Amino acid sequence: MSVSVLGEAQKDSLVTPSEVSSLASSYNLYIPSTELGDWAALLAGLNHCAKEILTLPDYYPTVDADLYPRTDIHRPSGPEATDYGGWAWKATVKAAKPKSNELEGKTVALKDNVALAGVQCTNGTGAVDWVPSVDATLVTRILDAGGIITGKAACENNCFGAVSDTSVTGPVHNPYAHGYSTGGSSSGSGRLLASGAVDLAIGADQGGSIRLPSANCGVVGLKPTWGLVPYTGCISLEATIDHVGPMAKTVQDCATLLEVIAGTDGIDDRQPYSWPQGHIKYGQEIEKYLAATSPTSAPLKGIKVGILKEGFEDPMTDPNVAAASKAAIAKLGELGAEIKEISIPLHKESGMIWMVALPMAGTTQGLLANPAGRKQLLFPERPTQVGKVLSQEAFDALGPGGQNIYLRGLFLQERFGAPLHARCTNLLRKLSDEYDCALREVDVLVMPTIIFPPVKICPEGGRTLGPLPMLSRTIGATYNTATFNSSGHPGLSLPIGFVPAKDDGSVWLPTGLQIVGRKFEDLTCLKVAARWEQANDWKTMKYGTGA
Repeated sequence: MSVSVLGEAQKDSLVTPSEVSSLASSYNLYIPSTELGDWAALLAGLNHCAKEILTLPDYYPTVDADLYPRTDIHRPSGPEATDYGGWAWKATVKAAKPKSNELEGKTVALKDNVALAGVQCTNGTGAVDWVPSVDATLVTRILDAGGIITGKAACENNCFGAVSDTSVTGPVHNPYAHGYSTGGSSSGSGRLLASGAVDLAIGADQGGSIRLPSANCGVVGLKPTWGLVPYTGCISLEATIDHVGPMAKTVQDCATLLEVIAGTDGIDDRQPYSWPQGHIKYGQEIEKYLAATSPTSAPLKGIKVGILKEGFEDPMTDPNVAAASKAAIAKLGELGAEIKEISIPLHKESGMIWMVALPMAGTTQGLLANPAGRKQLLFPERPTQVGKVLSQEAFDALGPGGQNIYLRGLFLQERFGAPLHARCTNLLRKLSDEYDCALREVDVLVMPTIIFPPVKICPEGGRTLGPLPMLSRTIGATYNTATFNSSGHPGLSLPIGFVPAKDDGSVWLPTGLQIVGRKFEDLTCLKVAARWEQANDWKTMKYGTGA
């Protein structure tokens, strides 16, 4: 690397030869004494340049407070005001002059890892105190479409949680059975939709965090193709698995919300260079598709559905969940779809690979807020609060999920280092290629979204159980979901009926079918789901003893 600017060696920027020697020795390097003066001069110039950069104004998207006013910002308290844990923050935000009426009058909850200027963004944790000064790209798009943002939905601590009792704002109760999990980490988004508190919601998903709450709460949730929806202004866990997307009560509403928020914004490097907003009219396409033919006329004729064999083979798969999924798939056949079994043996290993890959990059990007090497909207104030490594206070503020990621990351870097992460990355690419290959034979793959019913939550918060008991509750939860975060394929969870809780057969809880499509063919997933939804009333369907 050449030195483009030496920088003036100001008095307050001087670096001494002994400082250079100490820096080098701390990394087990030796620099000859004859060269220490040269390196001191070079680093002094660099020191001056770095300080100068920190005096320059930062470059953020601006928020027009007159065009997008926000009022009644407050943190609700008490079971009813929070909708039994669903709300983290309340506010009213709407555009003074919307550009369209696509979401006119629709109320929307944002997951509490999405930036909404002037409203605290907890990310489910007390580790960082952050009130953003910007709106996420999708926030502006929702407001421009006439949507009304009514608050921030609770999310699990640092978004590392599949059971809804780890958020700093408190446990989130399943709307169908108080005391049971909504799933996570977009726990509040699922709760608020199902309870009727909002019309639409935004979730974020790195391992299943849109789809798990959707399945557990009986709503529709789409993890879009990686990069389809800009992640700009959302707190990242790890850029290669970050997804943000729509959650709704119906497939039609889910498609309409996707239509509004999808498309490149010119900031997020996860996105394709040219996929203009509105390029595909998802909502309009679904409306036309449903109106075109009657559900009694084999509307799915020509669609090939692949049952992912390994998606049913994890030993933790609940037989009632499996029965619900198989019945739902049979109903796709009744609607004219061609059904065939597809085998991808590596799917069984996908969770293990994802589990090892995530902490090695997620520790730096997610927990230390340092996504070096990415071209995105970044927030310097967040890593300033966190520091180079987590303080004891910050570590203690994490839930067991975040602590687990941090310790795993430290352990794996210490024991194995970059070669292990490189191997994981290559194997995940192989897995993606195998899904692509399977999706050349069929239009969609189907399997249970989550392989067992919602578990009970701990009213005092999950951390009171201790790390092992708390984390053991989530084993297997992301078996069928996390792999598609790594591969980037779109995955939609569709509610298909009720199954009994494992610990109490009298408690009935929703379950979902996951529909996975080709990359950037999210519309196909929506069409298959919409046809099933049009022909069936999932709330009348029960699977299990006593059904």
